[in-house]
This record gives sequence, structure tokens and C-alpha cells, in this order.
Amino acid sequence: MLDLKLDNRKIMKIYDSALCCPTGLCGVNIDPELMRIAIVVETLKRKGIPVVRYNLKDNPQVYIDTKVVNECLMKETADVLPIITLDDEVVLTKQYPSNAQIAEWLNVKEEELTVKK
Repeated sequence: MLDLKLDNRKIMKIYDSALCCPTGLCGVNIDPELMRIAIVVETLKRKGIPVVRYNLKDNPQVYIDTKVVNECLMKETADVLPIITLDDEVVLTKQYPSNAQIAEWLNVKEEELTVKK
């Protein structure tokens, strides 16, 4: 397991709204944005790049305990979700980052964020 404290990479965390599943495949309508971000997160994890994704439904205490996330929620309610942090600083709210943004933040090539066939 990767020791995040010894890695010099920035750590991206995604705080989702309450989702039934992280891919968006559990309902009648597939959300392509949820599918994209799920693929990107899984690809980053497989490459050993530190990224964490929380679901409000499964991890409510994390949203309470994480000061910057809690502050956003108190100001704007759950409408602010998803919240994206980089090294515990909020960098984006109300939408998922583009692949280009993620690549820039984590110092990886954008083409590395998609699954190779």
C-alpha cells in the first residue's frame, strides 16, 4: 500500500453527494460524468496516484470532520457537492473536474487518465 505521507504528490479528494453507486450505473439513466470520474479515479489508483473519493451516503462523518468540506456545506448546503480538494484545499465545487484539470493538478499526462484497451 502506498504511504501517502511519504509521497510528494498532491492528494486529490472527491466528496460526492449521496450516490447509490460511484459509477451512476444503478439507475435507469446513466450519468456519463459519474462514469467518467469513476474511470479516472480507478485509473489513478491503479497507477499508485493518491486519490480518494467519498460518498456522503457511506461516509457522512468524513464530511463533518473535514473542516473545509464542512464549511462549504454549512454555507451552501449539499448543493455545493461535489467538492474537490487538493491537499485539503478546496479547488472546485458543484462539478467534477475535467481530465485536463486533474492532469494538471496531479502532474500526470491527460491521456494517462483513461483506460487503455
